[in-house]
Amino acid sequence: MNHPLSQETGFEVTSLEELAPMADYSLMNSLACDPDATPDGVDFRPRQVFSGHYVPVRPTPIETPEYVAHSEGLFRELGFADSLVQSADFIRMFSGDLSLAPEPMSKVGWACGYALSIYGTEFIQQCPFQTGNGYGDGRAISVLEAVLNGRRWEMQLKGGGRTPYCRGADGRAVLRSSVREFLAQEHMHALGVPTSRSLSLYVSKTEKVSRPWYSEGSHARDPDQLISEPVAISTRVAPSFIRVGQLELFGRRARKREHPRAIEELEQLVLHLIDREYSGVIDQTLATPTKIVMLGREFRSRLVSLVANWIRVGYCQGNFNSDNCAVGGFTLDYGPFGFCEVFEPFYQPWTGGGQHFSFLNQPVAAEMNFKSFCSALRPLLKAHQAELAQFDEIQRGFPEVMQAEMQRMWSAKLGLEAFDVELFRELMMLMTQTPVDYTIFFRELSSIPDDLGPIEKSFYRSMNQARGADSEALLERWSEWLAEWKSRIGIDGDGTGSQSREELSRSMKLVNPKYTMREWFVVPAYQRAADGDYQLLRALQDVLTQPYAEQSNAVEAHYYRLKPSELFNLGGFSHYSCSS
Repeated sequence: MNHPLSQETGFEVTSLEELAPMADYSLMNSLACDPDATPDGVDFRPRQVFSGHYVPVRPTPIETPEYVAHSEGLFRELGFADSLVQSADFIRMFSGDLSLAPEPMSKVGWACGYALSIYGTEFIQQCPFQTGNGYGDGRAISVLEAVLNGRRWEMQLKGGGRTPYCRGADGRAVLRSSVREFLAQEHMHALGVPTSRSLSLYVSKTEKVSRPWYSEGSHARDPDQLISEPVAISTRVAPSFIRVGQLELFGRRARKREHPRAIEELEQLVLHLIDREYSGVIDQTLATPTKIVMLGREFRSRLVSLVANWIRVGYCQGNFNSDNCAVGGFTLDYGPFGFCEVFEPFYQPWTGGGQHFSFLNQPVAAEMNFKSFCSALRPLLKAHQAELAQFDEIQRGFPEVMQAEMQRMWSAKLGLEAFDVELFRELMMLMTQTPVDYTIFFRELSSIPDDLGPIEKSFYRSMNQARGADSEALLERWSEWLAEWKSRIGIDGDGTGSQSREELSRSMKLVNPKYTMREWFVVPAYQRAADGDYQLLRALQDVLTQPYAEQSNAVEAHYYRLKPSELFNLGGFSHYSCSS
């Protein structure tokens, strides 16, 4: 569906009436609805969903919604006027009330089921029926698909109320977690990492829910009290929200022949995925088995690039299950995520995550999700042995492709033309033993310093147990490493070399950001927001959407610094549970 909206003409959407003609619900129009669903979307109790790709669900509006924030950058990309976000009709729809949505917009949203695999092993315990048929979008409800500026986008309310997959929960998100996700998505986009995007954030002025969280100053591993928090709805945007876990659910049904149309529904979902996420690289006229082989290769490429980018910017997903892995190859579901400050190979912000989802273990977690993806699609290749052999070879090649991508990433962070394993190993040991701030270290290194002085800005000396001769020996190793690194990049001791120091520094600073999303900046932002003061949140949003820029002296003094020692091991600052 086309509409005269384009950045070239300068046309801006200023109302839902102008947005409505761009609505185009490809998922609901081309895929199967749950045959047991109620057409009006009043379907809020946990139940088993045995077939169909989606369930119509009517969102539950939050009470007395108030505007908190929106992404000016995404609004520009979509062709939305900034004034739209505070218009009554837009607020109504994106705080959960679709009842007055203008035609041809749907007055009912939709939720999808999926399976859950943790490190390649499927679990059904999270399903209240112990069958796996009750697991899916518990509080995420898609409300719009639209073609904007030639691109298809799906808009999904996070915290939009209960669905058949809510497992007895209230379907709400609180302001605290909504602020974190809203900021993180646009920060990751600005960092150049593929991600879902943040459209808008509204909070209820009257509706609250109870959630477990940490008392002030608590060093407990898990929340130690129940608190009443304002509910909020954030709208996240992506080309689609199809997950590896979604493919797994339909792959399982096909493999076990759980109903007569199981294999057909799997193929429909895969072809829909290709149309939504890979139409630019996979020819629609090809036979399905050929498309699946190409999909495997393309998704593998996107997935290894995504995870390498995560590590490049210090991001840890925390809970990289298959249901949190978008088949479009972008970051999805900002739950127990965090950004590494003190460098730790096994950094894990989530108390329930364990080492298998920790910072430098994310490449292996990605491999496990890719294994689940391949297993889900294999029933469609059962009668096509040549394509199946190619598909299996793509799966076997994942570790090698992942390693090569990681080495390219580390080389870029270090300004090297080729990966140097010995130089890298010594650096990892020094960063761990010192220890250093991950972001500040690589940013200071990007200036190609003459001596250790600038790099020492990244050292957490108060955490360093070495004293006296041991400390001197560590500094000597750092000096030796720095000299060796400068030799490898072609910069000699006099500050001259075979390439321009300025050019190399500029290129490294495009890889190594200056600003990162530190939790101790986010906490006061959402605490103030809960009292109706959004100034701190919006100031932080401005900093995080320019992470590579040399910003003002005031911004640098406040946001470019080490984590204070008193905040280490503090619940809600250094670690947190998944509750939100």
